[in-house]
This record gives sequence, structure tokens and C-alpha cells, in this order.
Amino acid sequence: MSRRRVDPVVIVGAGPVGQTTALLLARWGVPSIVLDRRARRDEVGSKAICQQRDVLDVWETVGAGSAIAAEGVTWSTARTFHGEHELFSYRFTERGRPAFPPFVNISQTRTEEILDERIAAEPSIDVRWDHRVTGLAQDDEGVTVTCGTETLRASHVVVCAGARSDDLRSLLGVGFDGQSFDDRFLIADIRAELPGWARERRFYFDPPWNPGRQVLIHPCPDSVFRIDWQVPPDYDLEAERASGALDARIRTIVGDAGHEVVWTSVYRFHSRQVDRMRVGKVLLAGDAAHLVSPFGARGLNSGVADAENAAWKLAYVLHGWAGEDLLESYHDERHAAAAENLAVTGATMDFLVPPDELRAQRRRDVLARAATDETVRPHVDSGRLAEAFWYVDSPLTTTDPTRTFGGRPERGATPPALPGVLVPDAPVHTAGGPTRLRALARDGFLLLVAGDVADGLVPDVSGPVRVLALADLDPDGELAAALDARPGEIWVIRPDAHIAAVLSPDEAHLVPTVLARAVGMPVPQEEPCPTTAAPGPSRPSATPSSAPTTAGSTTRS
Repeated sequence: MSRRRVDPVVIVGAGPVGQTTALLLARWGVPSIVLDRRARRDEVGSKAICQQRDVLDVWETVGAGSAIAAEGVTWSTARTFHGEHELFSYRFTERGRPAFPPFVNISQTRTEEILDERIAAEPSIDVRWDHRVTGLAQDDEGVTVTCGTETLRASHVVVCAGARSDDLRSLLGVGFDGQSFDDRFLIADIRAELPGWARERRFYFDPPWNPGRQVLIHPCPDSVFRIDWQVPPDYDLEAERASGALDARIRTIVGDAGHEVVWTSVYRFHSRQVDRMRVGKVLLAGDAAHLVSPFGARGLNSGVADAENAAWKLAYVLHGWAGEDLLESYHDERHAAAAENLAVTGATMDFLVPPDELRAQRRRDVLARAATDETVRPHVDSGRLAEAFWYVDSPLTTTDPTRTFGGRPERGATPPALPGVLVPDAPVHTAGGPTRLRALARDGFLLLVAGDVADGLVPDVSGPVRVLALADLDPDGELAAALDARPGEIWVIRPDAHIAAVLSPDEAHLVPTVLARAVGMPVPQEEPCPTTAAPGPSRPSATPSSAPTTAGSTTRS
């Protein structure tokens, strides 16, 4: 059956967020045009280096996650120092058995190169450099995108053109409120041999070689270390380089070890968020929608989560499996995620750069006591590292009174599996061979049954829905334990691997209602026993274009 003919999605910005959006849309069979105002890609500097496990999972669905992880430096320990004395360290935990380590460090430049290789293999992605967008005019059928004297027609637009998107935000009429911090931060990528430092992140409060301020050190591939120094507002990099003070600054850390300065930059932190992430047929993503300080690696990582959320919802709308109203949930979910990131990074910045004497005194007290008092250490804030956001309050999520969200988990931990949370990952067995749960989930909606699959459980709805028995996938019970699955339960998992609902055996009749809610369709307030959701247009195939089918599963399209 032929697919509905639609205009491509236009993606503004060819950075990692734009690249990911285009690749995910291609996986769903949706063509895109990627526009970038630059003449070519910038191929210098580490930029965003810290790629989180859940983001590697997303990139693995488009064939890039394993390549990025293989080249990156794996680390799972975060150490925090006051002066030169270590206060504490912690390791990351995860339910299930993930495919990737908690983080890998690799330069944004290399990440972009690997994603470009995947884009080059996708004929449905058209990348155009030297195209500055100067107009966005919406109508009932789509968006007219103007680039100087050239115009393009798009079904929808995703704006991920980075922090300097003021002109595009102005075209859309969205605010971008927040604050900017006075202190600057100096980045230096240093190539050196530093034994023992290659597998951990180090954060120093008030070290003797940067008194009164902070230093962050991350390992990178090829014996490169990314060092961030907090420096005064009037810091002059070129003057320090010319005087030899930059070399002296570096030697206070690397000592007599031979070193090479690979790249340097000075930047200023901002905490800002747009008031709307959806304006009609235009979605804003990544730094174009929100800016956070880098302590916690929540910039690029949250932008990739924006991309995945936008891509599956655009695909469902464009294939006719959901109505345009589904896109409003993009704003609901990702605006809430951005607010959480701002809250977390804002608290970190208040600790790093106290805005008043009261908070400065509190910081001094906490750092002094943390050396000997374990109960104080959770209050030492060097950055809560990136984590997947929890859509527990989303209009797409069906709550479970027996599984309630306990709020932000402890640093380095993940919440238990419940509606709104990213499903734990683990190896699974299918008739088609071994794979992973999150890979299966990202093929469409997945109904995971902790018992026998009942006849007629698959509702007559549009789009890919697959029903699989947990025992068949997980004969050893590893995944069932990670889920804490109860006999007969039905776990409904979204195309972005977040849990939409967990139903008890006597709630099986609510599956159509749960699925309708999860694609943004209105459902009755009291949720009476439904029969089926109204069928929509047929889809071209049961799974995304590059996703494997699973033999023996029950699928509805």
C-alpha cells in the first residue's frame, strides 16, 4: 500500500540534535531537509564531550551508538575534591543489564562525523549548507521556509540551530527568559599521559592551583584531557597565552608530563528556556529551546532526547497514525524536562558561584564538614549528571496507583520501573535472534505481557503495535526482576522506550484506552470499558523502515 505523499520535514541546524532528528525520521520512513547557516561543519574542539548511556541507546537505533561508544573513553566513577583532598566518589547504578556504560567521553566533532556517515547512507536526508532561514510562514497544510531568495515547503519544521537562534525564536514569537552568569570558564584540551586519570571524572572545589574557584577534568580519547577552569569575568585568554601564564596554569595540573595544547576556548554560562517548544507545526529542540550550564552534561544529552520525542511523534502524525494534537505533548514533555534540567543545573551554579554571602557561607560550611561527615556529602553539588527525564505527569501516561513516582532519585541512581519512566534495558531472546528490550520497544508500541498472551489483546488501532510474552523474551527472569513485574501484568511501552502504562490482568480491556491516550487521542474521563479505538489510515509496514521484525510476535498495523 502506498504511503501518503507529504512534504519533507525541514530541520534547521546540522548539529547533533538536528542530525539525530533527521536519522530517526529516516528510520520511520519520513524524508527531511537539513538546513545549516554555516558554509561547512566546524571540525575543531571537544565541545560537548559527555555522552550518556540513554543517548547512546538512541544513536544505536540509527547504527551509530556502538561506533561512538567504541571510540569514546568509558567511565563510571565521579570523584569530588575540596582543595586536593578527595571528599567522596560514586559509581552509577542501573536496573537490568544495559548495553552501554553510564557515560563515554568523545569530542562532539567526532560524534558529528560518525552521525554524518550514517546520514550519507540515508537517501531520504538532504543536507544543505550555507542556508540561513529568514522566514517561517505556516498554513493549514504546512510551513513555507524562506532562505534568502529561496523557498521550501515543509510539512513541519524542527528548529535545532543552537544557542544563537534569536532570529528564529523572534520569528516564532517565543520568549527566552533566564539568566547569564558573570564568571567565565576556560576550556583546554590537553594531550598528556596522566596514569590513573583515564577512567574517571574529577571535580575540584578551591584547588590551590585555582583558589576560590573550580576545576573539572574529563578524560577523552587519544590521551586527551578536557580541563575546565572557572575564571574571573575579565579573564583574557590571549594575554595569558602570550605571557606564558597559560602554560604555567596547565603545569600545575599535569606537572612535568609532556603535553600538547590541542584546543582552547572561553565561554559564559546561561540558564534559559523558551516559553513554548511547539508553535503550530514548528518544534524547537536542543540549545535553541533551552540553555543550561555544562556541569551535569545535560545540554547535548537533553537535546537528543528532544530529537527522539519529536521524531516519533512527527512520524505518527505524518503516517496518519495519530492526530496533529499529539505534537502538543512534545511541548508538555520536553518543556517539563528542560525545566528539570534548569532546576538541577541552577542549584549547581548557586553552589559553584554563590549569588550572595548567605549561600557562600553555606557552601564553605558544607565543604568543610563533608571531609568527615558522610551525611553532609549529598549537599556538595558539583553537578548532577544527565539522566532520562520521567514523563510521570505527561498527558500520554496512564498512572498506576501501585507504582508511584518517589521524586528525583539519589545521585547516580535510577527510579524503579513505572509509568513515565524509561524502561530498563536487558538482553532478550526472540525468534529472530538475540536483541535488547529497548531495541524492540523503539519499533513502535510494545505490549509486554507477564503471562500468557490472550487472544484479541492487540487492539484495532493504527500504527505498529506488538504483543510479546515476557517469559519468551526473558527465560532467565533477569528483565522481569528489573521491572518487578507481577504475574499477568501488561506493560505498554512507547516508541521512545518510555513506559506508557502498567495494567493488571483484569485491566486488559483498558489497552485500547491506554494506547489512545499514548498517541494524544481524547479518552473518557472515567475510562469506561472501551471496545476499540477508532482505526486510522493503514501504514506502509508494521515497523519503522530499518527496524527488524520479530518472528512469532503478534502485530497489528
